[in-house]
Amino acid sequence: MSTLTTIGFDADDTLWENEHFFRLTEAHFAELLADYAEPEHLAARLLDAEKRNLAHYGFGIKGFTLSMIETAIEITDGKVPGDIIGRIVAAGREMLSHPVNTLPHVHDTLEALTASHTLVLITKGDLFDQERKLAQSGLGEFFNAVEIVSDKSPATYSTAFARHGDGPEHAMMVGNSLRSDVLPAIQAGGWGTYVPHDLTWDYERAEEPANLPRFTKIETLADLAPLIERLKG
Repeated sequence: MSTLTTIGFDADDTLWENEHFFRLTEAHFAELLADYAEPEHLAARLLDAEKRNLAHYGFGIKGFTLSMIETAIEITDGKVPGDIIGRIVAAGREMLSHPVNTLPHVHDTLEALTASHTLVLITKGDLFDQERKLAQSGLGEFFNAVEIVSDKSPATYSTAFARHGDGPEHAMMVGNSLRSDVLPAIQAGGWGTYVPHDLTWDYERAEEPANLPRFTKIETLADLAPLIERLKG
């Protein structure tokens, strides 16, 4: 195999918890709009708004909050009370200060790999929020480079791994999203390693690929270093 010199890591729900806070806020949103819509209908309308707004607001909490406000206006035919809008804004602001809880095996895995590989953090989302979470996680020292991007495509990985490594053919991307972390990295010529998380945003779901030699799946990050050792053989 080509020598693996560079490993890219997703951040949210790969290194630390993230979707959990979105789910809690969405449940609160459903309570606020309980007089206007059933939770399932409201969730579907919110997801539609989020997807529609990605091109305008990008990924992250601020876009999510604006999509909640837009959905509230649509669901109520423009009659949503001002205090509910205020509480939606407050919920979004609270999300921007939530604690950073790293996932199991993250610290030990990064520590084990940083001596032998170039480690690159490649994450979507709001610049300030992602920088805050990285700083609070205490994981920044393990990474040779950080890329906070608007979206993840094959071109994103080709550029990042050429800038910080020896090109995508010598790189692996590790993450919990098949759609954003794994498949486009493989399409760019690299390896894609899927680490499932119990909570995954519907937008990020995709079918696991079959018969792709550079696709791997592990249960936790504790399995990553042994996987890399096996690939060397």
